[in-house]
Amino acid sequence: MTPPRTPQIPVVVLAGFLGSGKTTLLNHLLRNRAGTRIGVVVNDFGAIEIDAMTVSGQVGSTVSLGNGCLCCAVDASELDTFLETLTRPSARLDVIVIEASGLAEPQELVRMLLASDNPHILYGGLVEVVDAAEFGRTRQRHPEIDRHLAVADLVVLNKTDRVGEAERERLRAAVAELSGPAAVISAVHGRIDPELLFDPALRPDHEDKVRQLTFEDLLREEAPDGHEGHDDHLHASYESIDFTSDIPMDPRRFMEFLDSRPDGLYRIKGFADFGAGDRDNTYALHAVGRFLRFVPRPWARGEQRLTQLVMIGAGIDAAALSAGLAACRADEPGRADVADVERAMWGVLRYVQEQAPEPEVFDAHGTADPRRAAAEA
Repeated sequence: MTPPRTPQIPVVVLAGFLGSGKTTLLNHLLRNRAGTRIGVVVNDFGAIEIDAMTVSGQVGSTVSLGNGCLCCAVDASELDTFLETLTRPSARLDVIVIEASGLAEPQELVRMLLASDNPHILYGGLVEVVDAAEFGRTRQRHPEIDRHLAVADLVVLNKTDRVGEAERERLRAAVAELSGPAAVISAVHGRIDPELLFDPALRPDHEDKVRQLTFEDLLREEAPDGHEGHDDHLHASYESIDFTSDIPMDPRRFMEFLDSRPDGLYRIKGFADFGAGDRDNTYALHAVGRFLRFVPRPWARGEQRLTQLVMIGAGIDAAALSAGLAACRADEPGRADVADVERAMWGVLRYVQEQAPEPEVFDAHGTADPRRAAAEA
């Protein structure tokens, strides 16, 4: 097995009916991106306003938002073409967010992403934004919201400042019942921790000594409600659990743990060591909702062999999850047990993502020239 030769960019679908607060949430992510380069794909027609900038409803337009962030207005049928453009190395993006039309069928966008042949993208989850104050009336006008919630990986119950505490709890329970295993978090003005959706790159833009005022600078200066673009309590609506083990994981027990992960556990990320199951590789793990992928990578020389995982969710039992992972640690296999461990690895290999080979570019003599291939990519 060979690891991917190019990093994969998570693609997050941001959905919700008109007025739910999708664009407000998106602007919050742009303000608090912590050096992360975000590509924004707006799947809509008509004028789409993103705070200080308006993207006219011209399908096929791409506008720079500053500091490496891009915004495209696209027709869903052209989504693959734009993703191809945004995933080129020259774009240097870390995450792509698709803001679905308020009347879109988000599961169609998800289906397109999962069926895409683009080897540079990775499904980052479907986030459904719900207006807490209008939820009842929205269900009456758009009963399909029940279907949208049923396929969501994360539900943001937004505008919770507009309802009382008892109503908020009733709404949360109703949404949780409709969304099944999805994590449900409450928010005001779309303010959620960006780490729920992507890992901040923590890479300040310092390439240019002097630069023009960017879109992000304007957003930071115009942050609403007196906020400076950063909220101290954003983490309060979810839990993050770290797990580290220098004992390899038993692949069979670990897959049983992943197959039975509880409702509300939204993301799992990190690396798993399967010991005798595959002594040559560590396995990068990416799980969002019920989506799961492993990507093997050869151990570096001298690298400490550890399993290191982070689990993120809402309403989860942290102690039970930690204990469950601890129980997945492997016993030292005897010689007769090694074959059984290797067979158990097939449960992991079912979720190993296929990687497309790098394109070869040939010179005039018919010899492959990897430097030209890299340059032309």
